[in-house]
Parts: sequence; C-alpha cells; structure tokens
Amino acid sequence: MAASLIAARAAELQLGVARCNRGESVAQLRQTLKPLPSLSSLRPQLPARTFVFHSEIAKKRCGNPGVRAAEGNGAANGAGNGKPKIATLKDGKAVDGPDLSVKVNGITFPNPFVIGSGPPGTNYQVMKKAFDEGWGGVICKTLSLDSSKVINVTPRYAKLKAQGGKEVIGWQNIELISDRPFETMLAELKQLKEEYPDRVLIASIMEEYNRGAWEEIIERCESVGVDAFEINFSCPHGMPERKMGAAMGQDPELLTEVCGWINAKATVPVWAKMTPNITDITVPSRAALAQGCEGVAAINTIMSVMGINLKTLAPEPCVEGYSTPGGYSSKAVRPIALARCMNISKMIERDFPGQGKTLSGIGGVETGENAAEFILLGASTVQVCTGVMLHGYPLVKELCGGLQEFMKQHNFSSIEQFRGHSLQYFTTHTDLVRRQKEAIAAKKAARVGLANDKDWTGEGFVKETESMVSNS
Repeated sequence: MAASLIAARAAELQLGVARCNRGESVAQLRQTLKPLPSLSSLRPQLPARTFVFHSEIAKKRCGNPGVRAAEGNGAANGAGNGKPKIATLKDGKAVDGPDLSVKVNGITFPNPFVIGSGPPGTNYQVMKKAFDEGWGGVICKTLSLDSSKVINVTPRYAKLKAQGGKEVIGWQNIELISDRPFETMLAELKQLKEEYPDRVLIASIMEEYNRGAWEEIIERCESVGVDAFEINFSCPHGMPERKMGAAMGQDPELLTEVCGWINAKATVPVWAKMTPNITDITVPSRAALAQGCEGVAAINTIMSVMGINLKTLAPEPCVEGYSTPGGYSSKAVRPIALARCMNISKMIERDFPGQGKTLSGIGGVETGENAAEFILLGASTVQVCTGVMLHGYPLVKELCGGLQEFMKQHNFSSIEQFRGHSLQYFTTHTDLVRRQKEAIAAKKAARVGLANDKDWTGEGFVKETESMVSNS
C-alpha cells in the first residue's frame, strides 16, 4: 500500500514539474491532475527521506518562475486560504463578476492591467503571449529610430531577497531600450494590430533632442496602427549623454519643448512616463500635461546600486568585474510609487479639473490588492513589468481575480466607482494635529456625567441624574 502510493505520488508530482516547465499555470494543473490520498496517514510506516523527497518535488512543481504557486504567501490576492482567485478572461474581459473594463483617453481597455515597457514587450512572440493570456493592454519595449547605438550587457539584473528567505522584494536592471532594428519592431507591431485589432497596443518611444527625429518616429509608429504613445522621459541609466530618458524628464524646460513637438504631431493619445529621480515629480508631470499630453505614467525605476558582493568586493549586477547604477523595481518600491502617484493625482485634480487627464500607475504590483491601491489613488490603469518577469504572463488572471474580490467586498461594480476615492484622506501634518485635538475635545465633551455642580440645569435635571447612574 505504502510503496504503491509513494510511486503514484511521485509520478503525479513529476508530471506536474514537466508541465510547469512547459509554462502551464497552476490553475491548469489543478483542473487536470487528480489529487491522490495524503501520505500523512502513512508517516509512521515510511522513512523520513520519503517526505523529504516528496517535499522537494512539491517545491519544483510550483517553482517555475513562470508559474505562481497557489500555496504561496497568501497567494497573489491575499486570500486567507492561500489560494488565489483566478479570473476567467475572454479577450481580456472578465467573463463574470464585477466589470473591470476602463475607458482611458477614449481607448477602452478590457481590464486595467497593462504590460509595462520592458522585456515583457520586447518582440512579437511575448506581446502575443500577453494578449493571449488576457492582459488589458501591452506597451512595447522602448523604441528609437537608431538601435545600432543600443548595446546591452549580461548579466544585467540583480535581486534583493527578504532576510532569510527566497522571496524577491527588489529587482535592479541595467538594461537599455530595445536593441532590435526599428523596422523589425514596426513590422511586428503591425502584425500584432492585424491579428488583435481590438486590443490595446501602445508604443513606448524615446529620442534625442531633435524635433525631426521625434516627428519621424511618431509618424511611422502611427502608420502601423498603434493606439497610443508612452514617451520614455524616465529611464534612469540609459544614454544621458544624448539627453535621452531621465536626462530629459528631469529638465522641465527641455521636457516642455519636446512635449510640444510630440503633441503637435501625434494624432493618438500620449502618456508621459515620469521619473521618480527628481525632487518634485509633479513639476515635469504638470509641464507634460500642459503641453497636451493626455496622461502621465508613473513611476519608472529608481536609481540604485543593488549591493556589493562581499566575497569579490564588486557591485551587482557584475559584468567583467564592474557595474553601473541601474533602475530599482519590484514590491519594495511600491510605497514610493504610491506616494508619487498620490502627488500627481492631487495635482491633476487641482490644476486640470474636468479635462480628462489620466494617470497610469506603476511600481511593485503583484496582486489585485496592490492594483486597487493605485486605483484608489487615481490611476485608471496599472502597469506590470517586473511582476511578469518574476511570475509569468498568466499572472494577469490572478490580478483580475484579486481586484474583483476587492470590489465584491466593497460592493463596487466598476473601476470608476472607487477610482481616486482615497485621495480625500490625504492632508497636511498641521491639519492632522488640528483634527486630533478636535477629536479629543469631542470625546471629553461626550463623557458621561457632569464635570461640576454648576453644570446642573432645571429642565434637564432627570436626564442629568440618569447620566451618572452606573447600573441603569
């Protein structure tokens, strides 16, 4: 009995490993792999190494970076039973439950989850995979007209893990924009729009301080049917000597001029992607919106040094013994991203009321609840890049499922019902002090009984007496 059960369990788990390695999701495995009786009841009959073997295979079963383990840390949406809610999506739209669709700058997204510019949008195959899995939109890896100057190195990533664990909480990259020929990327964007005409495809673009180059890249990208542009004013480490990326986004005067060029040419919506590596992110955001950009995306990665290898004494990620500062992302940046998004949303409310200016939130989103926080702070869409690199494209189903669970808890039937709701609760520290003083005074005023004999009145004498009875 014991031996046959062990063999069956091992075979079942090994099949799970193989299928995980082919990229199948935990939900797919759960539907087709029949559960076997637990080995726990046989523990007294079996040697300890049997359970070690079982445990190791179980880890492998859900250890594929492209698969979210249903057993992990409350899973993606923090469900108490450790099993994530998996939404059923058809062409990105939730089949049942609360409506996740959003209309942003005239574009309808089937759900608010958008592939952020980076490796998850680097070629036709991966962008097709994103659409097939149900992502609400895809932003391609940043393009420029001349890719010959873009030379990436490897390794180019480094991880920061939680103390004593395997959980990745921080991620650094020193990756540049797309190194693929512009004509090749254009052809692939065109093919995607032909195959997925109703899905949202956004071109991320970046150029030097050259009006002609900006006009050319916009015209050529629009010719293949992209739905919108995201302007990369925020890459923290790529080619600042050419005034590209954050070098432009950190200079509001320069950004103002370039946004003017862009919006004079573009006929589709334009989002300006902002850098957090600046004292006040609302300054360049306001400049971009004032020059005609329909929206802002924030935040891009934070300039960082991941760490020093104390054996080699060289920084990470290490290339031939050397490194360079890079962009920091993943869940550790989320509190910073939330603060920047709150600042931008408050600025939009104040300076652009009723003008339809929008925010796309970015920064450490790995669960539906994470996304809800950005939406509560005014984001219309939520971008995910590092999360896809860590957990795979099927993550979108967990994101949608988790967001729907949050909406059900609060009886929200649409995203717009709660977008920006939490902005009203932010104020100044001085105001917090005032509010607390008033609350303390109110509690004192409501205290049972009379403070002294002068407070007695003739009209309310009976009620005043009753207010001081302890066992009424």
